[in-house]
Amino acid sequence: MLLSGNEAVARAALDAGATVGTGYPGTPSTETLEAFATDADVYAEWCTNEKVALEVALGASAGGARVLCTMKHVGVNVAADPLFTAAYTGVGGGLVLLAADDPGMHSSQNEQDSHYYAAAAHVLMLDPADSQEAYDLTRAAYELSERFDVPVMIRSSVRISHTKSPVQTSEPTRAPERAPYESDPSKWVMMPAFAKGRRRRQLERIRQMRKWANEEGPNRVIDGSKAVGIICAGAAYQHVREALPDASILKLGVTYPLPDEVIRTFAETVQELFVVEEASTYLHEAVRALGVSVAEPPSELPAFGELSPNLIRAAFGQPVPQGADEVEGLPARPPALCPGCPHRLVFKELSRQKAIVCGDIGCYTLGALPPLAAMDCCVDMGASVSMAHGFELALGTTSDRPIVGIIGDSTFAHSGLSSLMTTVYNAGAGTICILDNRTTAMTGRQGNPFNGQQIQGREGVELDLERIISALGVQQVSTVDPNDMEAVRAALREAARERERLDVIIFKSPCVLLERKIADPYYVASCTGCGVCLTLGCPAIGKYPDTGLAYIDPEMCIGCGQCAQYCRFNAICR
Repeated sequence: MLLSGNEAVARAALDAGATVGTGYPGTPSTETLEAFATDADVYAEWCTNEKVALEVALGASAGGARVLCTMKHVGVNVAADPLFTAAYTGVGGGLVLLAADDPGMHSSQNEQDSHYYAAAAHVLMLDPADSQEAYDLTRAAYELSERFDVPVMIRSSVRISHTKSPVQTSEPTRAPERAPYESDPSKWVMMPAFAKGRRRRQLERIRQMRKWANEEGPNRVIDGSKAVGIICAGAAYQHVREALPDASILKLGVTYPLPDEVIRTFAETVQELFVVEEASTYLHEAVRALGVSVAEPPSELPAFGELSPNLIRAAFGQPVPQGADEVEGLPARPPALCPGCPHRLVFKELSRQKAIVCGDIGCYTLGALPPLAAMDCCVDMGASVSMAHGFELALGTTSDRPIVGIIGDSTFAHSGLSSLMTTVYNAGAGTICILDNRTTAMTGRQGNPFNGQQIQGREGVELDLERIISALGVQQVSTVDPNDMEAVRAALREAARERERLDVIIFKSPCVLLERKIADPYYVASCTGCGVCLTLGCPAIGKYPDTGLAYIDPEMCIGCGQCAQYCRFNAICR
């Protein structure tokens, strides 16, 4: 089968007898749970956030099910609380956690390495280097989870998650029959008296896992020249093989606990030992901590971003083909909100107001970029509400600029709700804008609690956003159509005038990719010739050669309204 790494993990979980899947969508992990959910014989759900997803998974595991839990690397931050304690409780049925890292930050706000979480929590971590290994290691992970009574992390990265390669699957198996569930507080109730005993069990488990990693672990030595030996794992292995085909390589399939004996034995067989990894120093530090000498390549490898064969060739003094990595002279293509996005007008009006805007993770992050340029900060999911409260504490009414937090409906369910609760509890002020586009848009339009859509098409409950906010004690809650410029302007201006109260405005309109409706065409009423609309690249917009003024071809205009929102002089109308 031709499978991406994400699809291979899902296929392996199904073939290993997993019956429950949980997660929160986040690139590059999203397709994993979606692929798992295509099997009608299993249960899958998007949870409100990654912490909840891992807790649901742990409960299902305690009940005896084999479980797959998926998230991206920053999601592991959210799930860290249950993860560290799950390493004490252990599992019932096998529990596999996919952590999809993003070297190069293609769709993330940082470049963290999930290896450190596995090491800190003391859970087994496996590193596939292609789709076949993603399948094989995930299938093995369920048996290892039950053998060592521990959650197992599969660490992927964007190249493994999204690259398709051939996979030879094996015969599906059922999860082993388990005895009926019986209460066992000493294993599952982590109060200090019981946790001390589980900590001792954990230390013994680490010793057993290290012994397995050395004797049976999925590590492989590729023999080559003894002058250069390289230790690597995951996607870095593919680049090293291509860049330095003559080197001896120790490819690690298990990266926590490290197979110390295997590493020392390999180091003794080569003249110089190097470690190659992406955007991290985890392996460097861990190998050196074993007392093994690690050399540095003649030129330094980049400390951030994805590796490529040419970067490795250059670092090791090998010839690099010209123009293989970079093509110069290409125009920049910055990301932008979709044409017809219903929330452009909100950003445009906030820009006009010169508001201090705290943004959040999702499509609306793109409101920071020109020509909207209406965002001051964006840190993590839910931070917009919390940071707006912080700005209000620091500036209060001393600033003549309104303080506004912007968050989407799915992100509000993820972690904005607790942030808003804090603001209300502490009598905070300011304006919170919830951009409700009826979906979890940026990761591929998944369901969330405020649209009620389930990943497997089951009937869900659509929570009432306005009533929930009112129930928290917010006195000023309104729902506004973001496509109505005058309504948007009036709502934001009123909130800006009332600086000492908390306003929550729900701008509710479906993502343009959900309905794909063609609206009435636009026309140019009184063009000044500024040329801004011409920069959009819209095929419906042209310029009269004699006057230089713009026109819109009504036969080609789909009525998205992007040009009207960019126009400096309100010269474009419907």
